[in-house]
Amino acid sequence: MGDVMSRETLDLGSELLAYLHKVGMREDGDLKRLREETASHPEARMQISPEQGQFMMLLMELIGAQKTLEVGCFTGYSALAVAKAMGPNGRVVTLDVSPDFTAIARKHWAKAGVAERIDLRLAPAADSLKAMVAAGENGTYDFAFIDADKTGYDAYYEYALQLLRPNGLIAIDNVLWSGRVIDQSDTTDDTKALRVLNEKISKDQRVTLSMIPIGDGLTLARKR
Repeated sequence: MGDVMSRETLDLGSELLAYLHKVGMREDGDLKRLREETASHPEARMQISPEQGQFMMLLMELIGAQKTLEVGCFTGYSALAVAKAMGPNGRVVTLDVSPDFTAIARKHWAKAGVAERIDLRLAPAADSLKAMVAAGENGTYDFAFIDADKTGYDAYYEYALQLLRPNGLIAIDNVLWSGRVIDQSDTTDDTKALRVLNEKISKDQRVTLSMIPIGDGLTLARKR
């Protein structure tokens, strides 16, 4: 049992997770307030975990990101984390369709003093991404985070590959899907879309990849 537990990272147990939060990350007051407000939201499960936010902040520093893309904003935690990690010269373009969810985001970005660093575009993400490609933005982004409708993931991944510079990084959320990706009795569209994309990226020679068992599973794909 001990050996099995040491290999399982999806469920650390509440006490060990609390320890990780205490010594393994530095969540500031702005991020904490946004996370705590979102915790009471009916769709709170859609928010990334604070340790994943911390991990993404470290990635921003490691790759020297200054221009990033996000597909799926929700209440704005990941955009806030990334904007903070990049500093005052960094810019986040975040795409969503919900004015209600993103109203919470806008409020907290303003409180944190980073609203001018975040460009929220309310429209179907594929339309916004197509417009960015048409505007000649290919090869200009350092990082892309994909966390939106699962059936759209493949299109978002392909757009992100175009928009990223060489050595740019894509992060794709929910790739383990609470284990449903290996449950063959689950034939929902979302689960099938994630399975197909996971298989595709595993063989995609355009990228170097690593699937990280943090949160609900996070695939990192570096554009070669």
